[in-house]
Amino acid sequence: MKKTVLFVLLQQYADWEAAYLSSAIHMLGQGNYEVKTVSLTKEKVKSIGGFCTIPDYDIQSIPEDYEALILIGGMSWRKEDAKKIEPLAKKCVENGRVLGGICDASAFLGVIGLLNNVKHTSNDLKDLKLWAGKYNGCENYITKQAVRDKGIITANGTAALEFAKEVMLELKIASEKKIIDWYNFHKLGVFTADMPDMV
Repeated sequence: MKKTVLFVLLQQYADWEAAYLSSAIHMLGQGNYEVKTVSLTKEKVKSIGGFCTIPDYDIQSIPEDYEALILIGGMSWRKEDAKKIEPLAKKCVENGRVLGGICDASAFLGVIGLLNNVKHTSNDLKDLKLWAGKYNGCENYITKQAVRDKGIITANGTAALEFAKEVMLELKIASEKKIIDWYNFHKLGVFTADMPDMV
């Protein structure tokens, strides 16, 4: 039976932040994983790049059994409607599942108090402190592209590859070598990285 990774997409989501991770899960996961999409409703969501996605689930219908909840960044995490994702994120942590947030979605995790006791990063600490009402985790903030701690992965908006790598390592999608080879190939290019073994 395939393990499910849920991607939360809001209107004007950052499609490139989802693309590396979702494609790598399918390529490296050897058919053991599937990616499903979640949004506030089942109405189509449009990405910053103009792609339209019809979500597999709305927030009332997501399955109980999943491996990770991945919040993809974009232009809507500061809107009032985004707060409807809070119960899903908190339940994910309470149930010991992997939780990821990139770009403004990582700051959203700070807003709802989930970054106070884990090492984390985001787009900017000053912005995070100004926006995030329940955030008091400054001492755990690391100025780094992506950070993984206690099952929570955060990344800034320039770190789609780093985010994908850390999520896959946490989930053990493939061997560490295959994941690192995949990352180096996409980060460094064909002329400077070993070709990854995708199977």
